[in-house]
Formats: sequence, C-alpha cells, structure tokens
Amino acid sequence: MRFPFATHTLTLALMTAFAAAHAGTVAVVTSFPKELTAAYKKVFEGANPGIKLEILNKNTTAGIAYIKELAPGQRPDVMWASAPDAFEVLAHDKLLQPAPEVKNPQAPAKIGNYPLNDPENQYYGQALAGYGLMWNTRYMAANKVPTPKEWADLVKPEYFNHVAMSSPSRSGTTHLTVETILQGEGWEKGWSQMLQIAGNCAAVTDRSFAVPDGVNNGQYGVGLVIDFFGLAGKASGYPVEFHYPNVTAVVPANIALVAGAKNAEEAKKFIKFTLSKEGQELLFDPAISRLPILPNSSFGAKVPAGYPDATEIAKRAKVQFDSNLSGDRYQVVVSLFDQMVTFRLKDLQAATKAIHEAERKLKAKPNAQAAELVKQARSFAYSPMVSADMVKDAEFLALFRKNKKEVAVAKQLTGLEDLWSTKSKANYEKAKGLAEQAVALVK
Repeated sequence: MRFPFATHTLTLALMTAFAAAHAGTVAVVTSFPKELTAAYKKVFEGANPGIKLEILNKNTTAGIAYIKELAPGQRPDVMWASAPDAFEVLAHDKLLQPAPEVKNPQAPAKIGNYPLNDPENQYYGQALAGYGLMWNTRYMAANKVPTPKEWADLVKPEYFNHVAMSSPSRSGTTHLTVETILQGEGWEKGWSQMLQIAGNCAAVTDRSFAVPDGVNNGQYGVGLVIDFFGLAGKASGYPVEFHYPNVTAVVPANIALVAGAKNAEEAKKFIKFTLSKEGQELLFDPAISRLPILPNSSFGAKVPAGYPDATEIAKRAKVQFDSNLSGDRYQVVVSLFDQMVTFRLKDLQAATKAIHEAERKLKAKPNAQAAELVKQARSFAYSPMVSADMVKDAEFLALFRKNKKEVAVAKQLTGLEDLWSTKSKANYEKAKGLAEQAVALVK
C-alpha cells in the first residue's frame, strides 16, 4: 500500500528541519588558531542557542582562493583574518558585502593614521596587531646570541642559523611583516634586508604557528612574528620575550561578511558580537593575547597588568601601513619570496654563510680586492628579481591578479616564476663563489 500524502508530509518535514539546521550555521573561514576560535564559538553559541559556528581553518591565501572558487549561495558566511590587504583583494573582486549595522559605535575611527574600518563598510577591524621579534631567553643565553631590538639586527652574522620565519605565501601575518619592512625601508633596501634575514634563517616554515612554537620550545632562538604569538607564549609561562621594532605598524585584524553568503543574517550577529565589548574582552585571554579595537581604558581592571596599549604603539610606529599598496602587489610579493627564499633557502643560506666568513676574515686582515669581491657577492645575493620601477607597473601587477586557471595566464606566470627561481639559484652560487675567492685572498 502506498501513502503518498504521508510520504510527502515526511519529506517536507525533513526538508524543513534540514533548512532550519542549515540556516542556524555560520561558516567562518579563518587563519586564527583554535585557542581563539574555540573561545568565541563557546561564548557566542551560549548566547545564541539557535546558531552554530562552523570553523573552516585555512591560511589567508588559501582562504581567499576558497571563497573565489565557490558560487554565490555556496560560499562561507564570514572571512576573519589578520591581513588587511587580503580583504582588499576580496573587496576588489566584489566578494564582500557591506553590513554597517554590525559596527561598534564606541570604537575609534582610526588607530594612529590607519582607518579601523573599510570606508565602504566591506570589512571591519576586529582586533589590532603589530609585528615584531620574539626570542627564547634560555636559547639566547646558551648560544650567546645578543637580544635583537630591530629587524636590521637579524642580518648580523651572530644570528646565522638562529632565526625562523614562515613563508608569506602560507601565512597572512608573515606577509604583513614582510610588507611592513618593504614599506618602512623602501622596496630595494627592504628586500635586501629581508633576504639577509632569510639567509640567516634556520628554517622557513609552512605555517606561521610553527615559528612561535619553535621559539617557545627552544628549537629556534628568534622568530619574526605577529605580536599575539609572543604575548601568548610569555603569558603561558614559556621563557620568551617580545619586542616591537621601530619599523612596525599597527593594523587591524579584520572580519567581513562574504558576498553570496549562505546565512547572512546569522553571520551579521556573529560579526557584531566579535566587535562588541563582550567579544573584545575575550582578547585578553592569555591564550589569545590580542589587542582590542576599543581603548584599554574601556575595560578597567579587566586589562592584564603590563598589557600593550595599541594607541601608544601606533604613535611611535614608523610605518603608516598602506593596505592599498600592499593589496596591489600582494601576489608579486608572495611569489617573489617563494622563488627567492622558500624554494631556494639552502642556496641562500650557503651564500650568506660564505659572505659572513669572508667578512670575518676581512675584519681581521683588510684587503681591498677581497672587499670588492664581497661587495659584488652581496649584490648578487641580496638584490630582488623585481625592480622598484617594475612593481609600480600597473600591467605587470594586473598579470598576477588574473585567473591562473586560464592557460595563457598560467603559462606566463609560470615562465616568470621559473626565471626568478633559476636566476636566484645562479646568483646565490655566484655570490658564494665570490665570497670564497675573497677568503682565499686574505689567508
């Protein structure tokens, strides 16, 4: 016997239940660690029993690609990450939608000279962050490595094989660190400094978390990190310290509603919660250790003793971060770093070690001919494959924003990257050879 009506009723009931469950889920793409997302999930779901958070943990670059690949109606609801330039990329591609009603009216309009929120209301500052140096005090004492204060300290020979950083193509916070140095020092000088630091690195890690973890446990001496990694490590009892160099910037970690989100209204509630005073107080959790968008004075005794004040850091920061500039050249910077550093680290390390050795010999026994060879070696090892003029070329930058799935685009980009990689290897080998020639002259 058939029961079409009953079957139809059951089907409708199941569909309704599925839709209700689906409507109550907010999918959040984020690069943030579990300690942070779990805290927000617990408090938000407790206050909103009809809504569930689904955390999709991806590094920033992968998060952008994930959102780009999905059609409207299939996309996640929220993007939440530290890199403001990543949000510029999403906004440029019309993948974000305004939600001005989520903003906290108590939040300042700017941090230093940097706007807290996007002027078009496509994304909003949810926390603040600076970039700096984290080190393990026991490691440094045991290895007799001096305490660093500025990025420039890390190019010195005494830091060789004691430094770690992650790749900007795999970590939005590392990209911001690299971009901060490039903006603070200028393209040519910034890349020279960055390549010298990378040459001193013991490792370039796949994820940003691996750097503070390695410093915490004494695997590395010094790490280039976003501030909350250092602050959280210290708060957790590890023998570590953190310092903001002069060439730093204070910028927002952002949150945004994705265009074509499945559950926009529920997503807005979550975004608004993260920006509220209650949501901001969660940032003081020692496991999170982020700087709130609201002034420290807003929280009274809830601010931990000695907690950094974002306003004061911003006042002395030498870099007024330009997210438009960073967004325009985002893909160029990450690609160039990979071809010159990530994929050529051993070659760069070998060249750097040889240069340090030559300079050590020259210091003890000066030799004009050898000094000229070392100068040439430095030029080969520490010059970027892309000039300052080229990175201002709109057509060149546009190439890196094109769809890589198009055969012609992929072929052109692959050709460029192969050229950078091949030339970098040759340059590092040349630099190593010149430095070794210099050593031979001063024996």
